[in-house]
Amino acid sequence: MKSKKEFEQACLDYHVKPAPGKIAVKTTKPCETQKELSIAYSPGVAVPCLAIKDNPQDIWKYTAKGNLIAVVSDGTAVLGLGNIGPEAGLPVMEGKCVLFKRFADIDAVPICAGSVLLEHGKTDPEALIGFTRKLEPTFGGINLEDIAAPACFEVEQKLKRIMKIPVFHDDQHGTAIISQAAIINALKMVGKKIEDCKFVISGAGAAGIACCEFYISAGARRENFIMCDSKGVIHKGRGNLTPEKEKFAIETGKRTLAEAMKGADIFLGFSIAGAVNAAMVRTMAADPIIFAMANPMPEIYPDEALAAGAAVVGTGRTDFPNQVNNVLGFPGIFRGALDVRAGNINEEMKLAASRALASLVNEPASPEVLKILSAAYPEDAATGMFNGEIPLKHTYVIPKPFDPRVVPRVARYVAEAAMESEVAMLKIADLDAYEYEVAERIKAANR
Repeated sequence: MKSKKEFEQACLDYHVKPAPGKIAVKTTKPCETQKELSIAYSPGVAVPCLAIKDNPQDIWKYTAKGNLIAVVSDGTAVLGLGNIGPEAGLPVMEGKCVLFKRFADIDAVPICAGSVLLEHGKTDPEALIGFTRKLEPTFGGINLEDIAAPACFEVEQKLKRIMKIPVFHDDQHGTAIISQAAIINALKMVGKKIEDCKFVISGAGAAGIACCEFYISAGARRENFIMCDSKGVIHKGRGNLTPEKEKFAIETGKRTLAEAMKGADIFLGFSIAGAVNAAMVRTMAADPIIFAMANPMPEIYPDEALAAGAAVVGTGRTDFPNQVNNVLGFPGIFRGALDVRAGNINEEMKLAASRALASLVNEPASPEVLKILSAAYPEDAATGMFNGEIPLKHTYVIPKPFDPRVVPRVARYVAEAAMESEVAMLKIADLDAYEYEVAERIKAANR
């Protein structure tokens, strides 16, 4: 108990010293003389103002919009804490901004919106949509965060239709993109194809539903999914299903998660600790793949799942192999989208991000990269996790967040997909050079 209290105090101290919070604003131009002041503000600032008035596209040239993201939340589904409100959610949104800057050199602003809830404390979709769309003149992209289902689906879908900048709900798509990368490599290890695999999902919230839809975009078959929520299997004839759940209602006599797992190839958990046991794993198909992503405690611990016959196991925790961590996705996705001035983050770009992540553990790490990985993950490095021409193994099917290749590779693949799918306003002629430039940019920003 003492150690827990010490950790909690350390967390509070971290957030208060040397200044409250985790972010601040810094200037990119000098303002030390009368001349510089007159250029930065009045009267000189009128010149770029009028230039933008005459040519609205010049906003990308004369302002920070092109490297600025709004992290927007109403605080209704914060981490595993639930509906704690926008004020209590602010430390999380600040933290997301820290990750944008640290991993992709993207400036981000936390915006926790008040007065966008209904009387019973749930999201008012139209109010949150109306608020967020008003941010478009200032920001180059919108990262929606910690908005409860089912409102989050409506909010993102409508904002994507009416806004001309990328809108991305990371709680839905981040986990989907990273877990799909893991599935690509896990299936490679067990010699299976995604279109032949039977999936069982525990948890039918925003992440679970978005993941399933994304796997289907990647080649999985909808009829091969059994989705379970707190009431059991989602099946035809069950009442009071949301439109999102209704898409996964199937004709089956199975009613429990244990029954659903019989013969399944892949289990994905977005639910509660202990939902799966070893006996359930032993009923799955040969060489099953398990991603138990409930936090802080997974549906089943890796050692138990492996002992029961699982071929590959991942969780959402940093202290186990194959962590499905959203920081592997959103920094590089937005970096690539901003750099080609994409008007949207579409399915092609998300699938490209998964392929980018999957590619890295199939390539040898350079001595420089090995040095960085060894410093960040000494215990993993000591086991030889990152060594070899193809480091891929059952404990390493997705790259690590501090692998310096992650954001540049994801940004490159996303930018290329944006150009090919014709949502990019700018073109990058040399993608090899671009990937290198992103890596150098991030390195310089963290010196």
